[in-house]
Amino acid sequence: MKLSKIPNRWLVIVCMMLLISGCGNSKQAFQREDIDKRLPTANNEFAFRLYQEVLKQEKANNVFLSPLSVSLALSMTVNGADQETRSAMVQALQVQDLTLEDLNRSNAALQSVLQQADPDVKVTLAHSLWGREGTLFRPDFLERNEAYYDARVTELDFQDPGASDTINEWVRKETEGKIGPIIDGNIDPDTFLFLINAIYFKGKWSTPFDEAATTDQDFHLPDGTTRTVPMMVQSGELDYYKGDNFEAVRLPYGNKQFEMTVFLPDEGISLERFYKQLNADHWKKWMAGFETTAGTIQLPRFELEYEKTLNGALKALGMEVAFDEHRADFGQMVSTPPRAYIHEVKHQSFIEVNEKGTEAAAATSVEMRTVSAPLDLFQMRVDRPFFFAIHDQKTGTLLFMGSVMEPETSSK
Repeated sequence: MKLSKIPNRWLVIVCMMLLISGCGNSKQAFQREDIDKRLPTANNEFAFRLYQEVLKQEKANNVFLSPLSVSLALSMTVNGADQETRSAMVQALQVQDLTLEDLNRSNAALQSVLQQADPDVKVTLAHSLWGREGTLFRPDFLERNEAYYDARVTELDFQDPGASDTINEWVRKETEGKIGPIIDGNIDPDTFLFLINAIYFKGKWSTPFDEAATTDQDFHLPDGTTRTVPMMVQSGELDYYKGDNFEAVRLPYGNKQFEMTVFLPDEGISLERFYKQLNADHWKKWMAGFETTAGTIQLPRFELEYEKTLNGALKALGMEVAFDEHRADFGQMVSTPPRAYIHEVKHQSFIEVNEKGTEAAAATSVEMRTVSAPLDLFQMRVDRPFFFAIHDQKTGTLLFMGSVMEPETSSK
């Protein structure tokens, strides 16, 4: 089956086929109970493993990822993988205990639930497939991605210099202009498909910071120097946790289903030392240990832009075969030969945190080629490198995670 140049016509055809086949549809109203409980657990395990691999390459740099964006883009790709390649990808994603049907349906339910969780928090998830003109794709591959991921499917002339602009404009639109070009320049002749996820988040704090209370304060950098940053402050009863050599506080958005949790290592404890504890098991333990406590949080106002090619990290997680042009098997995506493989998994992200709330966005592109104990009172001053995560309290899903070694601020 070819991707249609006219998406609406293709969608009509697919919808008719879905009515006949009885496949699920991501547009239906899902409930939290429709999410296989194994999926959020697997997603968080993948999130922390991926983050740790990226940290190995970044050292003292700021890091900001949307593990959910990466896992959804790769889940779409899994629908085209076969044999050893599919096995390696699901192992890397930690979803080896789920059938492909379970994975797709639970991803559809998770997206539906997250996007409807809070009317005061905007969460949008969008997917698209951009295929080279004339490429024959397996019908099941296209149908599953449209049915479960509501993916826009489009055929493009990749030789047209404007093809990359078309894809980049879709990403820009779906992320409210926060993510820049994800496809650089002319598209390689061996590239036949881009699978792209875009995620956008905008939430106001349940209790905003008072802008009048923000003052310039010193932030201590890893090299021992300081930088002056705008430091926000909030006092009151907050969910607080004192762990082993660190403390943490939750800052909720809207109706409190989404929240940012900020982790600050104790003085004299480096962020690198904290990373040694950062895994899915400890995360689960920490989340259960927060207690409402009176105290004060001081947090920098900051803005980050981040870009990373994730090939190395994903190979380290066991997906190397999917990148190997001689071994990769995507026979459920296109007929082989020619052999198809993943050339690049590219991730871009953006976040701005201020007194009103948080705006964050990310996009992940998969480029396919052919052979190619609680305290009563706390004082938490975040004036040194820290880790943070934005997650859904009900499902436990991690939407974003990052480290701030040196805050960058907007011109506000």
